[in-house]
Amino acid sequence: MAIKDEIEARLGAAFSVTELQVVNESHRHAGHGGDDGSGESHFAVKLRAPELAALGRLARHRAVQAALGDINTRVHALALDLG
Repeated sequence: MAIKDEIEARLGAAFSVTELQVVNESHRHAGHGGDDGSGESHFAVKLRAPELAALGRLARHRAVQAALGDINTRVHALALDLG
């Protein structure tokens, strides 16, 4: 399964998602640090879910990182836009 699909599945299972966009930005970082040549090293995630709305910024990030589990160790960069 592609990492993008894994991210979508894990976040969908963990939260009552009202908006979710996962963009693979790896092509923008080709040849740079962290590019492992897989084409799945850099992602941007926009997530809106009621469970996150009441949390502070750090708590939102921790909740998403926990939901993603080992994906955090398999990608180089993960930009999060949470609310």
